[in-house]
Parts: sequence; C-alpha cells; structure tokens
Amino acid sequence: MSLQQPGDDVYTHGHHESVVRAHASRTAENSAAFVIPHLTPGADVLDVGCGPGSITCDFAGLVAPGKVTGLDRSPDIIAQATALAAERGVDNVEFVAGNIYDLDFEDETFDVVHAHQVLQHLTDPVEALREMRRVAKPGGIVAVRDADFHGMSWYPAIPELDEWMDLYQRIARRNGGEPDAGRRLVSWAQSAGFTDVAPSSSNWLYATGQQRRWQARVWGERVLHSAFAEQALEYGFANPADLARISAGWHRWGSTDDGWFLIPNGEIIARA
Repeated sequence: MSLQQPGDDVYTHGHHESVVRAHASRTAENSAAFVIPHLTPGADVLDVGCGPGSITCDFAGLVAPGKVTGLDRSPDIIAQATALAAERGVDNVEFVAGNIYDLDFEDETFDVVHAHQVLQHLTDPVEALREMRRVAKPGGIVAVRDADFHGMSWYPAIPELDEWMDLYQRIARRNGGEPDAGRRLVSWAQSAGFTDVAPSSSNWLYATGQQRRWQARVWGERVLHSAFAEQALEYGFANPADLARISAGWHRWGSTDDGWFLIPNGEIIARA
C-alpha cells in the first residue's frame, strides 16, 4: 500500500503486477479481523492506503448502508480498486487519490479510520496517525495493522532468505521507512496523542504446499522485477546476480515439503 507525500517518501514495494496481485489476495477476514467487530451497519469508514481495494470492498459489505472511502496516492491503483468494486457490484464504496499527511476531509468525519501495512513505509508515521485521528469522530477508532519484518521466521534455513531479509531492511531504511513497524505501533499511537490504545497481533502463515508455492512465487518475482529490485540496484545494495540468487532461494524454499514462513503483524485499536 502506498500513501506517502509524493516526492518525499518512497514506497519500497512499488506497484509491479506481482505486488498488486499479492495485495489483492488480502481480505477483511485474513488481514483485518481485529477491525470487524467495530464495523457495524451504518458506519462510515476511511481505508487509508487501500491499494487494489479488496479489504475496502469487504468493509463496504459489512457496514452497508454506511459509506466506505478508500484512499491511495496512486491513481493507477485507485482505478484498479474502482474496477474491483464495479466487478463485485459494491455501490457504497468510493476510491479517491490522496495524501495521508493531508487528508482532504473535515474533522470528525469517520467512525473508523483504517490503515493496513501503511505506516511501515512512512518517514513520519506519528504525523500520519495524528491526521488519521483528526478525521475520526468522537468515539470512533483508528485501526492500524503492520508487519514486523525482523519478527518473521522460516524453516528450513535458507541462506538466500537471510540475504533477502538483510536486503529488505537496508532498502526500507534507506527509503526512510521502518520495516519492524508492528512492535512500534503502540509507541507511535501514544506519540500521536492517543490515550486509549488496545494492542493485538495476528499472523500470516505459509506452511501448506499451496501456500508455500504462492509465497515463493510472489517474492521470487518481486526480488527480480518490482521496485524492490530497482531500488536494490539503484542504491548499490545488490547486483543482478545477487537478486537472481535470492529469487532462486525463494523458489527452493517453496519447493520444500515441510517449509514454514510466519509473518507476525502488530495491530492497534486507538481512541483519542
């Protein structure tokens, strides 16, 4: 997902087809279950950094006749999300381009303000949370979920996946992001002025044959073709042979019969 100030923040993942395809597999159930109890019929929701809109459209079904607004900085991604809503026949959702640091909404507009895998890419996540807080209604919530990269674990030991983690950390930090965002959400929310912060966590797990092959295919492609690859080369952190080796390592992991890859995510429900 991407919502940084254009020209300042850099989105580590970019919008290569392999990235968008992975993001489109996310649903409210598998990626925002902690928010679902707060999505009541009639609620108005802002989904900040909505990406291709799969979670956003799920939210719309849960809050109808309430309205859901999905916001992303990429017009191309907004067009894809709009097409998804039309394909699903979801008529209580709108997708708009915008900037997380300067949301074009009045104070106290939304019952729920949500951001999934967004804060980790921002140079100023605290300021983004302040802005999300501004547009939340009194009694409303700001709900955030972010992965924690150094909390990820896998089996069997594949040296190329260690290389991948090191490379990802270097690129994300070079871009001004915080790849270990999950563990920092409570701290960031407190710094943004929230006095009531309820933390939780949940995992994505890839441990069946189908899941392993899917995850390996996604990252095997992204290592070679996405903005991640472009930035690795541009910053001088890797060469094409390095990327080819890391991609092959992902596919080797994906072909195992007993492989395991765990992605922990931090979550908060914050009230002012």
